[in-house]
Amino acid sequence: MFQKESLNIGIVCGEHSGDRLGFGLIQEIKKNVDVNLYGVGGPKLESLGFKSEFDFSELNIMGLVEPIKKFHKLTKLRKNLIKLFIEKNIDFFIGIDSPDFNMGIHKSLKNHHSNKNIQVVSPSVWGWRQNRIKAIQANIDLTLCLFNFEDNYYKKVGHNSMHVGHPFADLYKEDYEEVINKYNLNKTKRFISVLPGSRKSEVKNMLPTFIEFINEYSKNNKNYFYLLPVADNELLPFINESFQGLDLPILIRKNAMKDFLSVSELSLATSGTATLESAILECPPVICYKTNFLNYLIISRMLKIENIGLPNLLLSKRYYKELLQNDFNKENILKSVTETKGLISESFENANILRNMLKGNGYYEATKSISSL
Repeated sequence: MFQKESLNIGIVCGEHSGDRLGFGLIQEIKKNVDVNLYGVGGPKLESLGFKSEFDFSELNIMGLVEPIKKFHKLTKLRKNLIKLFIEKNIDFFIGIDSPDFNMGIHKSLKNHHSNKNIQVVSPSVWGWRQNRIKAIQANIDLTLCLFNFEDNYYKKVGHNSMHVGHPFADLYKEDYEEVINKYNLNKTKRFISVLPGSRKSEVKNMLPTFIEFINEYSKNNKNYFYLLPVADNELLPFINESFQGLDLPILIRKNAMKDFLSVSELSLATSGTATLESAILECPPVICYKTNFLNYLIISRMLKIENIGLPNLLLSKRYYKELLQNDFNKENILKSVTETKGLISESFENANILRNMLKGNGYYEATKSISSL
């Protein structure tokens, strides 16, 4: 498949979801050729014998204001990576998500090196900042899209892309009884999952309002119990501290997202991948999002789409409730939870519809496309 016996590959990802995607792709490439990996990744990529140049959480930032605050640090990290990739004479650079950080690497390597550039996870150019398409076409040789509508968008503008598919296409619920026993949960209770985000900045914005809701809803709904899966070890102390002194019926656990969603009848989900995971696991999400005022002011003027929740984008309608910025408050969550309960009976059917939408060509076909660049 590849003309060389061994490949030098540069890779950069900044969060756990990207780490899992990178792991799957590199694993497939390694079936065909020896791989020397350089760059930044998380525990899944490191399990392949790769040593990350720095903690990948350094890149786990979002919005427009936060990157500006960390501009000098991010610029230095990027320059060091570009220097490393050129020194190692990489054959391919694979950027996973983190589009603004990775685009600088794509551009510099395109100008100063002979490698091919691949972007895994399309920048949301179809939704906002559409002028980025020029830079994508000029500097990226292949974009591997998680969603078919992204691939269709690129095909229309003449950019080389492939719908590789989303890992959630193969995601199914865990057994209810097994989860109940695993966490020693009370079977007589009904469960709501609380998903405040995977970044500390998100959790700071989202969690206080979620706590307000839990406190209010628990007063007249004693039969409900709340489940909060923590995505990152670094978030655990902050989240535990937020609940300190509050006598609320909640269980907080690391790495329990799939388990908790599998037994919950609905979720309060911060906009992002978690909303799709919730819907796929037959747990209708109330999609919530709040950022700082300046971020919201800039982003809201650039948005070209009506819905921001991934399940709603895929279904091409606002099927699940979305509470954004000023609409994200305790009172609106209370109303939305009542309305979302009406979707529970359709959750199995919707999960299958979404699952089918996520099926793509897979890592084998992606590897073939990479080898032909």
